[in-house]
Amino acid sequence: GEPNLKHAFSEHNLERALQMGQYGVQFVPTPPDVESLKARVQDPALLRRMLDRLDLPGVAILDTKSDLEALTRSALHAADLAILPVSDWASLEEAGKTLELLDQTPLGDARGRILLTLVDRRTRVDESGRDLYERLSDAVDERGWHRFRTYLSRSPRVEALNSATSNPGSILHHARGTQVHAQLRALTEELVQAVDPEGRLAPPAAAAPP
Repeated sequence: GEPNLKHAFSEHNLERALQMGQYGVQFVPTPPDVESLKARVQDPALLRRMLDRLDLPGVAILDTKSDLEALTRSALHAADLAILPVSDWASLEEAGKTLELLDQTPLGDARGRILLTLVDRRTRVDESGRDLYERLSDAVDERGWHRFRTYLSRSPRVEALNSATSNPGSILHHARGTQVHAQLRALTEELVQAVDPEGRLAPPAAAAPP
């Protein structure tokens, strides 16, 4: 079959497994037997070395499950910035475990940043009248964790994009004008500033016409 992440780890090289997807985004397919791959990944620093060998411009996004097993640990070792989604108290506690794990890596836990998601500002959850977003953001700040200024709201329209068909639609193209579209734009600007404060990833300016 076609090369996937399992082949890349076996060969210690991502290049043969890269494929071109939608919107010019390259990706590495997930293997059908992820559990067997997890069992074979012994060196958490291997993925970082594989990425360092890729001569590709731009940003690499490592999308993981919410567990802290071998593949997720490899991604955390490789990441310059770890986005930790938090939507409730359970995910807040899981974020704490991830930050503890990041603290054990060479680059430290400062790379971890909380992103509050599925926010609904209409529902009050305590006697003081705070909503869940306010309670969670207060808890994050009390713990001294870094978080994004931007949050992502719950959106029925976006949920429909993800579930209405077998091929989820792009918020960029199919949810223009929505609050979530604007929030994702603001989040992207925060991300770029966090990972590339000197603007090295920006495309070169077009030459002026003669």
